[in-house]
Amino acid sequence: MTTVDTAAIEFGLDTFGDIPRKEDGALFTHAEAIRATLEEAKLADAIGVDAFTVGEHHRPDYAIASPPTMLAGIATATQRLKLASGVTVLSSDDPVRVFEQFATLDALSNGRAEVILGRGSFTESFPLFGYNLEDYNQLFEEKLGLWAEVVKEEPVTWSGQTRAALNNADLYPKTEHGLTTWVGVGGSPESVVRTAKYGFGLMLAIIGGAPVRFKPYVDLYKQASAQFGTTAHPVGVHSPGFVADTDEEARELIFEEYAAAQHRIGKTRGWPPLTRSRFESEISRGALTVGSPETVAAKIANTVRTLDLGRYDMVYSTVGHIPHAARMRSVELYGTKVVPLVRDMIADT
Repeated sequence: MTTVDTAAIEFGLDTFGDIPRKEDGALFTHAEAIRATLEEAKLADAIGVDAFTVGEHHRPDYAIASPPTMLAGIATATQRLKLASGVTVLSSDDPVRVFEQFATLDALSNGRAEVILGRGSFTESFPLFGYNLEDYNQLFEEKLGLWAEVVKEEPVTWSGQTRAALNNADLYPKTEHGLTTWVGVGGSPESVVRTAKYGFGLMLAIIGGAPVRFKPYVDLYKQASAQFGTTAHPVGVHSPGFVADTDEEARELIFEEYAAAQHRIGKTRGWPPLTRSRFESEISRGALTVGSPETVAAKIANTVRTLDLGRYDMVYSTVGHIPHAARMRSVELYGTKVVPLVRDMIADT
């Protein structure tokens, strides 16, 4: 029997600032949703959750368009949470500006800032900031390469086709201990290899299907890191879930809202409406981790063991317009019951 160092495994929470409902069923305003996210982060910090991640979206159903601003607010109201973007859409942003923002966040948070870079699952930011979707791949490839130079915190000389060249440019403020960088990957082997080439952490976005399908990507990351001579960091996973006091309560709380959210997105992506049977199947055999603390913990523990993870972030609010009180209860149960249960389950493998 091999003893696993469970203390080294991190458990986080992830949100896009989804718009919750009030007790009377009315939706929060965007401003209220941002303040609700801050309240959820403060609770997560108080009960021992390791990390809190916020995503970037430019859509009416999500309130967070500026992760570093949201995280700066959280930084000044918390003590221990690692604070990450999930993701920063680097393709439609500027690596220099992103570094300046997160170096500032790192100072405000006493070294707790992390950056998770990605292409993003939606494309609204491209026309919004004046980028052409035809340059989708080139934008990310070049800007990730520039980020790899910028994050060294030394004078940068760089040229490409997607932004102005830099000639011995130095960036400020400097961080005290460097910035941790992850790359969010949804299932592209090329993206896994690119992440390994730069020596960044791999954060797998598992939003559908059985997590075991991603084991080849974990293996590829380790193999590619060895070939490039870079560091293979502990792999992370970002996956949707929701916790309530019982399995039945959790499923009934989220089904209609989750199905409606999937339908809103599916109208632009060609997805069929979500049936109850497919919803139940995704819970029992797919990525959706929903139920009582015991049920959720067992599924997370299996994912952590199967993929040999160093970080698991549950996306607790991407299941639709869930009431804020229910989200707070989900955060509370995750930190006080789920995480300790998972650590116990994986302590001896």
